[in-house]
Amino acid sequence: MSKVYIDTSTPVGDTQSRTGTLALIALAVSAFGIGTTEFVPVGLLAAIAQDLNMGIVWAGLLISGYAAGVAVGAPILTALAGRLNRKTLLLWLMVVFIIGNSSAALSSSFPLLLISRFITAFSHGVFFSIGSTIAVQLVPEHRKASAIALMFTGLTIATVTGVPLGTFIGQTFGWRATFWGVALLGVVSMAAIAWLVPGNLRKPEPSRLSSMLPLLTHPKLLRALLITALGYGGTFVAFTYLTPILQETMGLGEGMVSLVLLAYGVAVAIGNSIGGRWANRHPARALFKMFLLQAAVLVLLSILLPHPASGLVGVFLMGLLAFMNVPGLQLYMVQLAEKYAPSAVDVASALNIAAFNIGIAAGSLIGGWVVDSIGLVHTPWVGALMVGGAIALTGYSLRQDRKETGQG
Repeated sequence: MSKVYIDTSTPVGDTQSRTGTLALIALAVSAFGIGTTEFVPVGLLAAIAQDLNMGIVWAGLLISGYAAGVAVGAPILTALAGRLNRKTLLLWLMVVFIIGNSSAALSSSFPLLLISRFITAFSHGVFFSIGSTIAVQLVPEHRKASAIALMFTGLTIATVTGVPLGTFIGQTFGWRATFWGVALLGVVSMAAIAWLVPGNLRKPEPSRLSSMLPLLTHPKLLRALLITALGYGGTFVAFTYLTPILQETMGLGEGMVSLVLLAYGVAVAIGNSIGGRWANRHPARALFKMFLLQAAVLVLLSILLPHPASGLVGVFLMGLLAFMNVPGLQLYMVQLAEKYAPSAVDVASALNIAAFNIGIAAGSLIGGWVVDSIGLVHTPWVGALMVGGAIALTGYSLRQDRKETGQG
């Protein structure tokens, strides 16, 4: 694990606390930009589909294609970049982010736009992989999940403000203007990293691509990756097509859709904060309870959607549960890696980021199939089936843990 070296001419605790807080703020600012570009197409699918003359399900590939880029890039690039200075690596990631979003804004066809999204996703995967392992080092043991939650606060704030604002900009000035705006966020993120992240973060032990094999074959680590993909991805069966759901199933206008996306983002932020505190002590137990609630809400949402007032309550509850599990899922993987693969914690974190995005890609593709075959209103309960898989695997992990400790 890497450590922060500090000048001993000032009190150690004060300096470490201040340095850690500033670094976490910089990570959160960057996560805001990355989170905005990841999810902003959700509010623009209809506009992009109309402008590029394609079906809404094909436009949904902008979500699943981005997720695929994260899944491919996160573990491979994290391992290859293991020898780079952490601050330098963060800055280069933002360069890729800026180039990718600028290319998206200039895209004249859907294939070019999809390729631009795929390239932009490379920066996402590596950023959250190394960001998570940096965050847990900057705080005491009992606040690790909260530190991850603070870093992911940028992602949740992006859902609160970045996605609705990007949707509004796209509806007003065209979807290309949204991607130019996101590229500008990348410039702001670079400035935050350059100013707030210390340059003397020690690099972790070098990781190799070969270190992925033991991680992917260890039963507990592999099970944790499946839990992440199923538990997180289930919501995206419905969330990917949230704008068409709001417009076609609930009959809301464009202006109202932006307000609902804002409310959804507020719910996400609240849920992320609660989830971080809930998962601090025992992430697996907390995750089991979160998944039960998440599955129940998704089933309920399918029932509520045809009724606008109650449907909006259901959408808010979906947002509350959607990101609540993120800090716990990431902390759970880091803890398992520290125990079973201490020389490959960064790669384990990257694989978990890949698992998040495999879940997103799978959820989006399943959602597209549901929309084409049985209709928008059925996407939430189908997503609940994915979450049900996470419930079963988490419950099994808890039973195994109890047996190993002699408690079951």
